[in-house]
Amino acid sequence: MAKKADDGRKIIAENRKARHEFHIEDVFEAGLVLTGTEVKSLRNGKANIAESYASAEDGAIYVINSNIQPYQKSGNFDNHEPTRRRKLLLHAREITRLTSAVQREGMTLIPLKLYFNDRGLAKIEIGLAKGKKLHDKRQTEKDRDWQRSKARLLRDRG
Repeated sequence: MAKKADDGRKIIAENRKARHEFHIEDVFEAGLVLTGTEVKSLRNGKANIAESYASAEDGAIYVINSNIQPYQKSGNFDNHEPTRRRKLLLHAREITRLTSAVQREGMTLIPLKLYFNDRGLAKIEIGLAKGKKLHDKRQTEKDRDWQRSKARLLRDRG
């Protein structure tokens, strides 16, 4: 099921590999255009955004390959397609900024978190990211290990 964050958000799905695979430059919060059965399935925590990405097409931004499982209690006639493209709701200036960064600077849009905000609306956190090389991943791993060791030493000393 979904877990409750300390700021009132109910996190449904999280892309943990994104911070390992990419340098996240900037983070945006966007709404999603969903059907009724998708919302019900999200309330049950049946979503996966680990293999998904966002793309700018036709003056809008879409999340592609995000998997929201079909709602079990509805019949087969009323359900949604699990991996359909979902439109993101962003301001026009945010859309132009994201599309220009993707086109000119070679960046990509990665979904980081899918959650319900404190008002109960489904939101997605999108990161404007640049891919890491292998040596960057190793350096991040070394830094993380050093921080862990440092915290352990400080905790043991006093």
